[in-house]
Amino acid sequence: MTSVLQRRYRAQRSPHWQRAIERTFIYVGLVIAAVLVGAPFVYMFTGSFKLNADIFSYPLTFVPRNPTLDNYVRLLNGSEIPYTRQFANSLFVAVAQTLLTLFVASTVGWGFAKYEFAGKQALFLVLLATLTFPFQLVLVPLFLMMVSIRWLDTYWAIIIPGAISAFGCFFMRQSMLAVPNELVDAARIDGASDWGIFWRIGLPLARGALSVLAVLVFLGSWNDYLWPLVVLRTTEMFTYPVGLATLVGLYKVEYGMILAGAFLATLPILTIFIAGRNMLLDNLTIGAIKG
Repeated sequence: MTSVLQRRYRAQRSPHWQRAIERTFIYVGLVIAAVLVGAPFVYMFTGSFKLNADIFSYPLTFVPRNPTLDNYVRLLNGSEIPYTRQFANSLFVAVAQTLLTLFVASTVGWGFAKYEFAGKQALFLVLLATLTFPFQLVLVPLFLMMVSIRWLDTYWAIIIPGAISAFGCFFMRQSMLAVPNELVDAARIDGASDWGIFWRIGLPLARGALSVLAVLVFLGSWNDYLWPLVVLRTTEMFTYPVGLATLVGLYKVEYGMILAGAFLATLPILTIFIAGRNMLLDNLTIGAIKG
Protein backbone atom coordinates (compact mmCIF):
# COMPACT_ATOMS: atom_id res chain seq x y z
CA MET A 1 0.00 0.00 0.00
CA THR A 2 2.84 2.37 0.87
CA SER A 3 4.62 1.74 -2.44
CA VAL A 4 1.43 2.46 -4.36
CA LEU A 5 1.00 5.80 -2.55
CA GLN A 6 4.65 6.65 -3.19
CA ARG A 7 4.28 5.99 -6.93
CA ARG A 8 1.17 8.15 -7.05
CA TYR A 9 2.95 10.92 -5.17
CA ARG A 10 5.93 10.83 -7.55
CA ALA A 11 3.55 10.79 -10.52
CA GLN A 12 1.80 13.89 -9.20
CA ARG A 13 5.12 15.69 -8.67
CA SER A 14 6.50 14.73 -12.09
CA PRO A 15 6.70 17.64 -14.54
CA HIS A 16 3.85 18.17 -16.95
CA TRP A 17 6.11 17.69 -19.98
CA GLN A 18 7.28 14.32 -18.63
CA ARG A 19 3.72 13.04 -18.33
CA ALA A 20 2.98 14.36 -21.82
CA ILE A 21 5.98 12.46 -23.24
CA GLU A 22 4.87 9.26 -21.48
CA ARG A 23 1.35 9.57 -22.88
CA THR A 24 2.78 10.26 -26.33
CA PHE A 25 4.86 7.08 -26.26
CA ILE A 26 1.83 5.10 -25.07
CA TYR A 27 -0.39 6.47 -27.82
CA VAL A 28 2.26 5.91 -30.48
CA GLY A 29 2.67 2.31 -29.32
CA LEU A 30 -1.10 1.77 -29.42
CA VAL A 31 -1.31 3.25 -32.92
CA ILE A 32 1.51 1.00 -34.15
CA ALA A 33 -0.17 -2.06 -32.60
CA ALA A 34 -3.51 -1.08 -34.18
CA VAL A 35 -1.88 -0.72 -37.60
CA LEU A 36 -0.09 -4.08 -37.33
CA VAL A 37 -3.30 -5.81 -36.28
CA GLY A 38 -5.62 -3.97 -38.65
CA ALA A 39 -3.49 -4.00 -41.82
CA PRO A 40 -4.17 -7.70 -42.65
CA PHE A 41 -7.93 -7.12 -42.28
CA VAL A 42 -7.80 -4.04 -44.50
CA TYR A 43 -5.82 -5.96 -47.11
CA MET A 44 -8.28 -8.86 -46.89
CA PHE A 45 -11.14 -6.47 -47.62
CA THR A 46 -9.43 -4.58 -50.45
CA GLY A 47 -7.91 -7.78 -51.88
CA SER A 48 -11.36 -9.28 -52.24
CA PHE A 49 -12.00 -6.69 -54.98
CA LYS A 50 -8.87 -7.65 -56.92
CA LEU A 51 -8.20 -10.28 -59.53
CA ASN A 52 -5.42 -12.79 -58.90
CA ALA A 53 -3.07 -10.89 -61.22
CA ASP A 54 -3.62 -7.66 -59.25
CA ILE A 55 -3.11 -9.39 -55.90
CA PHE A 56 0.45 -10.39 -56.86
CA SER A 57 1.29 -7.16 -58.65
CA TYR A 58 4.36 -5.21 -57.58
CA PRO A 59 4.56 -2.89 -55.76
CA LEU A 60 1.95 -4.05 -53.27
CA THR A 61 -1.02 -1.71 -52.99
CA PHE A 62 -3.97 -1.72 -50.62
CA VAL A 63 -6.27 0.17 -53.00
CA PRO A 64 -7.39 -1.93 -56.02
CA ARG A 65 -6.33 -0.46 -59.35
CA ASN A 66 -9.30 -1.99 -61.15
CA PRO A 67 -11.95 -2.87 -58.53
CA THR A 68 -14.19 -5.77 -59.44
CA LEU A 69 -17.03 -7.71 -57.82
CA ASP A 70 -16.17 -10.83 -59.79
CA ASN A 71 -14.88 -12.67 -56.70
CA TYR A 72 -18.11 -12.10 -54.80
CA VAL A 73 -20.27 -12.98 -57.80
CA ARG A 74 -18.44 -16.25 -58.42
CA LEU A 75 -18.45 -17.06 -54.72
CA LEU A 76 -22.14 -16.41 -54.10
CA ASN A 77 -23.54 -17.90 -57.30
CA GLY A 78 -22.01 -21.29 -56.49
CA SER A 79 -19.99 -21.62 -59.68
CA GLU A 80 -16.94 -22.88 -57.76
CA ILE A 81 -18.27 -23.93 -54.33
CA PRO A 82 -21.72 -23.70 -52.65
CA TYR A 83 -20.46 -20.98 -50.33
CA THR A 84 -23.87 -19.75 -49.16
CA ARG A 85 -24.81 -23.30 -48.14
CA GLN A 86 -21.48 -23.77 -46.38
CA PHE A 87 -21.87 -20.40 -44.65
CA ALA A 88 -25.31 -21.47 -43.39
CA ASN A 89 -23.83 -24.81 -42.30
CA SER A 90 -21.22 -23.02 -40.19
CA LEU A 91 -23.87 -20.76 -38.68
CA PHE A 92 -26.08 -23.70 -37.74
CA VAL A 93 -23.21 -25.70 -36.24
CA ALA A 94 -21.81 -22.73 -34.30
CA VAL A 95 -25.17 -21.69 -32.85
CA ALA A 96 -26.17 -25.27 -31.93
CA GLN A 97 -22.79 -26.02 -30.38
CA THR A 98 -22.84 -22.74 -28.43
CA LEU A 99 -26.30 -23.35 -26.97
CA LEU A 100 -25.54 -26.94 -26.03
CA THR A 101 -22.16 -25.99 -24.53
CA LEU A 102 -23.80 -23.30 -22.39
CA PHE A 103 -26.32 -25.81 -21.08
CA VAL A 104 -23.74 -28.49 -20.27
CA ALA A 105 -21.16 -26.09 -18.84
CA SER A 106 -23.64 -24.21 -16.68
CA THR A 107 -25.19 -27.36 -15.19
CA VAL A 108 -21.81 -28.97 -14.50
CA GLY A 109 -20.41 -25.71 -13.13
CA TRP A 110 -23.43 -25.27 -10.86
CA GLY A 111 -23.03 -28.79 -9.55
CA PHE A 112 -19.37 -28.29 -8.69
CA ALA A 113 -20.01 -24.86 -7.17
CA LYS A 114 -23.10 -25.50 -5.02
CA TYR A 115 -23.30 -29.22 -4.23
CA GLU A 116 -21.26 -31.52 -2.05
CA PHE A 117 -20.89 -35.15 -3.07
CA ALA A 118 -18.43 -38.00 -2.70
CA GLY A 119 -15.36 -37.67 -4.90
CA LYS A 120 -16.08 -34.05 -5.80
CA GLN A 121 -12.49 -32.85 -5.48
CA ALA A 122 -11.05 -35.84 -7.32
CA LEU A 123 -13.57 -35.46 -10.12
CA PHE A 124 -12.81 -31.76 -10.40
CA LEU A 125 -9.08 -32.50 -10.63
CA VAL A 126 -9.77 -34.98 -13.42
CA LEU A 127 -11.77 -32.27 -15.19
CA LEU A 128 -8.87 -29.86 -14.89
CA ALA A 129 -6.41 -32.52 -16.05
CA THR A 130 -8.28 -32.91 -19.33
CA LEU A 131 -7.42 -29.29 -20.13
CA THR A 132 -3.81 -30.37 -20.61
CA PHE A 133 -4.66 -32.85 -23.38
CA PRO A 134 -4.25 -31.47 -26.91
CA PHE A 135 -7.07 -32.23 -29.31
CA GLN A 136 -4.70 -34.12 -31.60
CA LEU A 137 -4.30 -36.70 -28.83
CA VAL A 138 -7.98 -37.69 -28.94
CA LEU A 139 -8.57 -37.09 -32.65
CA VAL A 140 -8.06 -40.68 -33.79
CA PRO A 141 -10.09 -42.35 -30.98
CA LEU A 142 -12.84 -39.78 -31.46
CA PHE A 143 -12.87 -40.43 -35.20
CA LEU A 144 -13.14 -44.18 -34.64
CA MET A 145 -16.04 -43.53 -32.28
CA MET A 146 -17.81 -41.46 -34.94
CA VAL A 147 -17.30 -44.30 -37.43
CA SER A 148 -18.72 -46.89 -35.03
CA ILE A 149 -21.89 -44.90 -34.33
CA ARG A 150 -22.21 -43.88 -38.01
CA TRP A 151 -21.99 -40.15 -37.46
CA LEU A 152 -19.52 -39.44 -40.26
CA ASP A 153 -20.67 -36.67 -42.59
CA THR A 154 -23.25 -35.47 -40.07
CA TYR A 155 -23.32 -32.36 -37.94
CA TRP A 156 -23.81 -34.47 -34.80
CA ALA A 157 -20.15 -35.45 -35.08
CA ILE A 158 -19.19 -31.78 -34.70
CA ILE A 159 -21.84 -30.47 -32.32
CA ILE A 160 -21.92 -33.20 -29.65
CA PRO A 161 -18.15 -33.63 -29.03
CA GLY A 162 -17.67 -29.87 -29.21
CA ALA A 163 -20.36 -29.24 -26.61
CA ILE A 164 -18.40 -31.10 -23.90
CA SER A 165 -16.01 -28.36 -22.84
CA ALA A 166 -13.83 -28.84 -19.75
CA PHE A 167 -12.83 -25.18 -19.93
CA GLY A 168 -16.48 -24.14 -20.09
CA CYS A 169 -17.34 -26.21 -17.03
CA PHE A 170 -14.39 -24.77 -15.09
CA PHE A 171 -15.23 -21.25 -16.24
CA MET A 172 -18.86 -21.49 -15.15
CA ARG A 173 -17.92 -23.14 -11.85
CA GLN A 174 -15.63 -20.22 -11.03
CA SER A 175 -18.38 -17.75 -11.84
CA MET A 176 -21.09 -19.59 -9.92
CA LEU A 177 -18.97 -19.73 -6.79
CA ALA A 178 -19.85 -16.04 -6.41
CA VAL A 179 -23.58 -16.79 -6.14
CA PRO A 180 -24.44 -16.29 -2.42
CA ASN A 181 -25.28 -19.52 -0.64
CA GLU A 182 -27.83 -17.58 1.40
CA LEU A 183 -29.94 -17.08 -1.72
CA VAL A 184 -29.82 -20.80 -2.48
CA ASP A 185 -30.77 -21.72 1.09
CA ALA A 186 -33.61 -19.18 1.13
CA ALA A 187 -34.96 -20.60 -2.12
CA ARG A 188 -34.89 -24.14 -0.69
CA ILE A 189 -36.76 -22.96 2.41
CA ASP A 190 -39.39 -21.42 0.13
CA GLY A 191 -39.85 -24.82 -1.52
CA ALA A 192 -37.99 -24.25 -4.78
CA SER A 193 -36.69 -27.35 -6.54
CA ASP A 194 -33.04 -27.81 -7.44
CA TRP A 195 -33.82 -27.13 -11.08
CA GLY A 196 -35.86 -24.06 -10.14
CA ILE A 197 -33.00 -22.68 -8.05
CA PHE A 198 -30.57 -23.22 -10.91
CA TRP A 199 -32.94 -21.66 -13.48
CA ARG A 200 -34.17 -18.69 -11.40
CA ILE A 201 -31.06 -17.88 -9.35
CA GLY A 202 -27.95 -19.52 -10.80
CA LEU A 203 -28.36 -18.61 -14.46
CA PRO A 204 -29.53 -14.98 -14.00
CA LEU A 205 -26.62 -14.21 -11.67
CA ALA A 206 -24.14 -15.87 -14.06
CA ARG A 207 -25.43 -14.25 -17.27
CA GLY A 208 -22.20 -12.26 -17.64
CA ALA A 209 -20.11 -15.43 -17.63
CA LEU A 210 -22.58 -17.06 -20.00
CA SER A 211 -22.20 -14.22 -22.48
CA VAL A 212 -18.41 -14.40 -22.41
CA LEU A 213 -18.42 -18.19 -22.77
CA ALA A 214 -20.94 -17.97 -25.60
CA VAL A 215 -18.64 -15.68 -27.58
CA LEU A 216 -15.61 -17.90 -26.97
CA VAL A 217 -17.44 -21.08 -27.98
CA PHE A 218 -19.02 -19.45 -31.03
CA LEU A 219 -15.64 -18.17 -32.22
CA GLY A 220 -14.03 -21.56 -31.75
CA SER A 221 -16.79 -23.38 -33.60
CA TRP A 222 -17.08 -20.77 -36.33
CA ASN A 223 -13.38 -20.93 -37.20
CA ASP A 224 -12.86 -24.66 -36.60
CA TYR A 225 -11.19 -26.35 -39.53
CA LEU A 226 -9.43 -29.57 -38.47
CA TRP A 227 -12.30 -31.61 -37.00
CA PRO A 228 -14.90 -30.69 -39.69
CA LEU A 229 -12.31 -31.57 -42.31
CA VAL A 230 -11.91 -35.02 -40.74
CA VAL A 231 -15.58 -35.96 -40.30
CA LEU A 232 -17.34 -34.21 -43.19
CA ARG A 233 -17.29 -35.85 -46.60
CA THR A 234 -19.59 -34.07 -49.07
CA THR A 235 -19.25 -30.52 -50.38
CA GLU A 236 -22.81 -29.63 -49.40
CA MET A 237 -22.08 -30.58 -45.78
CA PHE A 238 -18.83 -28.61 -45.51
CA THR A 239 -18.51 -25.65 -43.20
CA TYR A 240 -17.12 -22.47 -44.70
CA PRO A 241 -13.44 -22.97 -43.58
CA VAL A 242 -13.35 -26.38 -45.25
CA GLY A 243 -15.17 -25.04 -48.30
CA LEU A 244 -12.72 -22.17 -48.78
CA ALA A 245 -9.82 -24.62 -48.46
CA THR A 246 -11.09 -26.44 -51.55
CA LEU A 247 -10.32 -23.32 -53.59
CA VAL A 248 -6.63 -24.11 -53.14
CA GLY A 249 -5.94 -26.35 -56.11
CA LEU A 250 -2.83 -28.08 -57.35
CA TYR A 251 -2.30 -25.69 -60.26
CA LYS A 252 -4.45 -22.70 -59.33
CA VAL A 253 -5.40 -20.91 -56.15
CA GLU A 254 -8.40 -18.57 -56.12
CA TYR A 255 -6.93 -16.00 -53.76
CA GLY A 256 -9.52 -13.35 -54.60
CA MET A 257 -12.43 -15.67 -53.79
CA ILE A 258 -10.72 -16.86 -50.61
CA LEU A 259 -10.28 -13.27 -49.43
CA ALA A 260 -13.91 -12.50 -50.30
CA GLY A 261 -15.15 -15.55 -48.41
CA ALA A 262 -12.94 -14.77 -45.42
CA PHE A 263 -14.24 -11.19 -45.31
CA LEU A 264 -17.87 -12.33 -45.39
CA ALA A 265 -17.09 -14.81 -42.62
CA THR A 266 -15.82 -12.01 -40.37
CA LEU A 267 -19.13 -10.12 -40.53
CA PRO A 268 -20.97 -12.27 -37.93
CA ILE A 269 -17.99 -11.98 -35.57
CA LEU A 270 -17.87 -8.20 -35.95
CA THR A 271 -21.62 -8.01 -35.39
CA ILE A 272 -21.36 -10.01 -32.16
CA PHE A 273 -18.54 -7.88 -30.78
CA ILE A 274 -20.17 -4.59 -31.73
CA ALA A 275 -23.55 -5.60 -30.30
CA GLY A 276 -22.19 -7.09 -27.08
CA ARG A 277 -18.98 -5.17 -26.50
CA ASN A 278 -20.21 -3.51 -23.30
CA MET A 279 -21.22 -6.80 -21.69
CA LEU A 280 -17.99 -8.47 -22.79
CA LEU A 281 -15.79 -5.69 -21.43
CA ASP A 282 -17.68 -5.65 -18.14
CA ASN A 283 -17.15 -9.39 -17.64
CA LEU A 284 -13.58 -9.94 -18.83
CA THR A 285 -12.37 -10.68 -15.28
CA ILE A 286 -14.89 -13.48 -14.72
CA GLY A 287 -13.17 -16.68 -13.68
CA ALA A 288 -10.58 -14.95 -11.48
CA ILE A 289 -12.52 -15.90 -8.33
CA LYS A 290 -10.58 -18.26 -6.12
CA GLY A 291 -12.27 -21.60 -5.44
